[in-house]
Amino acid sequence: MELRLFRYWRDGVLHALDGGLWLHPFELRGERWAHLVSADRELLLGAGHELAMRPEWLQYRPLRHPRTWDLHPAWHWDLRGRRLEQALALASPPAEGRTARPPRFA
Repeated sequence: MELRLFRYWRDGVLHALDGGLWLHPFELRGERWAHLVSADRELLLGAGHELAMRPEWLQYRPLRHPRTWDLHPAWHWDLRGRRLEQALALASPPAEGRTARPPRFA
């Protein structure tokens, strides 16, 4: 299981639409959260199993392709607290270059 962080939304969406696992951190009302996103539902369920997520928590949320703006099937987990920390620890170190971004919550 390889979770990836991206500097730009577009790069993360393209990775998720290609069937990868995109870890998208954000803050909501001052609390740290992340979405773990993919168009590959089975891969996402496997990642959720690693993070002790219950399958009924998986949410369907189509993504807009950045080039065409067409909607494509995708799913995500909402992560916070212990599960978020676990996911950040499992995330691949950001690569050098345009898509690199350190975790928002370092």
